[in-house]
Amino acid sequence: MYSPEQENISTTASTKVPVKYGELIVLGYNGSLPNGDRGRRKSRFALCKRPKANGVKPSTVHVACSPQAAKAISNKDQHSISYTLSRAQTVVVEYTHDSNTDMFQIGRSTESPIDFVVTDTVAGSQSNADTQSVQSTISRFACRIMCQRTPPYTARIYAAGFDSSKNIFLGEKAAKWKTCDAQMDGLTTNGVLVMHPRTGFTQDSKPGVWREISVCGNVFTLRETRSAQQRGKMVETESQELVDGSLIDLCGATLLWRTAEGLARTPTLKHLEALRQEINAARPQCPVGFNTLAFPSMRRKDTPDEKQPWVYLQCGHVHGYHNWGNHREEREGREGRHRECPMCRARGPYVPLWLGCEAAFYVDAAPPTHAFSPCGHVCSEKTAGFWSQIPLPHGTHTFHAACPFCAQQLSGEQGYVRLIFQGPLD
Repeated sequence: MYSPEQENISTTASTKVPVKYGELIVLGYNGSLPNGDRGRRKSRFALCKRPKANGVKPSTVHVACSPQAAKAISNKDQHSISYTLSRAQTVVVEYTHDSNTDMFQIGRSTESPIDFVVTDTVAGSQSNADTQSVQSTISRFACRIMCQRTPPYTARIYAAGFDSSKNIFLGEKAAKWKTCDAQMDGLTTNGVLVMHPRTGFTQDSKPGVWREISVCGNVFTLRETRSAQQRGKMVETESQELVDGSLIDLCGATLLWRTAEGLARTPTLKHLEALRQEINAARPQCPVGFNTLAFPSMRRKDTPDEKQPWVYLQCGHVHGYHNWGNHREEREGREGRHRECPMCRARGPYVPLWLGCEAAFYVDAAPPTHAFSPCGHVCSEKTAGFWSQIPLPHGTHTFHAACPFCAQQLSGEQGYVRLIFQGPLD
């Protein structure tokens, strides 16, 4: 987890600490993948300055190629993008080395050109087994990010990534067109969507507007449906430059971009752990069983223990687990997800509370006082307020707000509730 001491942004000869451009964090995971992070498949990925630049930039354009000629150009040991216009005509744009940028590629493929392997996020899944049966909608080579190697280390996003042969192919069916300056551009099948928050990623952040990014990094309004042939309108006033808090949607997984500067202002895991201990030190009690409640350690975040706090999501009253007012369900052998609160008689879901452990999702360092509904993940009020306003792409044509820690769609009037703890009676 990030802490300012370990992330000293410098490249002095004595320390050899690489410059960090930023991090990508996959929404829907609470600090790590369900079965643990492994290799290039993990819940967060740091983009650091490479020892040697590997960026590329467009150079020669070959127009009116036959498929054979296009293949010959693509086979050269350099990057290229092929735009198939018809069976007889292909435009190939060769790319040349750019010593000023570093390139990072993201996608579902486990082939070597992919730096960060991303698979579909299944809301509320507790293990990787839950995600295996899903037919993926994420592209194998989904997008690429180019980072400037000199300050201010600007990061720019482009749809599509180069494959093992250093090629990007846009087939006949892909949306593509000639631009006004006689260059080619296009969109990928399910598209790469980006949303930049207004006023950055702070406690005053407000959601921006979702846009689509093209293969050449131009910005467009959304298509009518995710994979429609007709592109949206070009938005010339907006840029593909990522800012702290930018969201990148790959149609199956959404990534949050945090700059190194933004992460330096984010609470550390140590800080979240101190807040957990502070809540537990106040010895909150269950109003029914009078037993002391305690949030379990951050390492244990999937199976409730006997001291686990539970909440009535309709009102926010915090209890320990008990069967008060659950007699009919008990007799009928059903788990009573909807229960009546003994304190105020409000009826609604009754769920265990879990601390949000992914610090990069927090917009401030305030205490965890609010819980998302219906999952029970706990974070600060401003953090809950921020994520409850963000319409995240879901499937191919819908949007809804979701918990960043587990990706479950939010429910209830606000999508979150203020927690009401009862202190010890002594």
